[in-house]
Amino acid sequence: MEADLAGTLSKFCGNIFDIFRRYLFLVLSFGPVPQHIAFIMDGNRRFAHYRNLKLGKGHQVGFLALVSVLQYCYEMGVKYVTVYAFSIENFRRKPEEVQYVMDLMVEKLEGFLKVGSFLKQYGIRVNFLGNWDLLSSPLRAAAEKVTAATASNTRGVLSICVAYTSTDEIVHAVQESCKEKLSEIQEKSSEQIVIALADLERHMYMARCPDPDILVRTSGETRLSNFLLWQTTFCFLFAPDFLWPENTLKYLVWTILEYQRLYPYFRRQKQDHARNTLKFE
Repeated sequence: MEADLAGTLSKFCGNIFDIFRRYLFLVLSFGPVPQHIAFIMDGNRRFAHYRNLKLGKGHQVGFLALVSVLQYCYEMGVKYVTVYAFSIENFRRKPEEVQYVMDLMVEKLEGFLKVGSFLKQYGIRVNFLGNWDLLSSPLRAAAEKVTAATASNTRGVLSICVAYTSTDEIVHAVQESCKEKLSEIQEKSSEQIVIALADLERHMYMARCPDPDILVRTSGETRLSNFLLWQTTFCFLFAPDFLWPENTLKYLVWTILEYQRLYPYFRRQKQDHARNTLKFE
């Protein structure tokens, strides 16, 4: 009887929270809603250290926080979400920690494929951005399966940056642009090479997504850590003090409200940049 009562109360509270969340997002929709939010999920290791948890447990809690944040973002109307899951620099960490994170990502990706409810419910297409040559074979195989399984989804896009740095992305874009131009030269017997801005941007890992409107780095750190350096010229950079596993709905709402408060400034900056660009073309 007590178990049934507890279950009923839990379901009732869940329903109340769902209603509250929908009305809250409705209120936020009267202001500008960002199209693309990027997250640097910082603080997983510190979260585990402060709570005397075992190696990697902070990453497990951080994954649960990620699922909740993704749900809130897509319910709010944010179409693109990008997360910095693992930097190329992170491979310098202790081998056992790197292996744990790789195995955890494989486990969670396979879980997405088995259940499929979250990705299917919100119609999310998953992209993996970064240097795939650096990934372990199991992780690369899991990423390929999730990419293929969600390729037809159109309501939302989740980009997972793994084995990624912005400098690697730029170098990749330059190399691919050079290959493309050399191929054109050989076909047309021309000696002139002109690589335009559009050529580089077409070969960026992030080419299929608009530039982020907001970039959030949790834990209070104000460094971009080589993440989306090319794409954040007119981006609202937000560095709240809480650790990533502590991320909840209230913090996301706080972020959106701060973005809406500063939106007129960023809109003017983009408009001025567009006018100046036209003058020099």
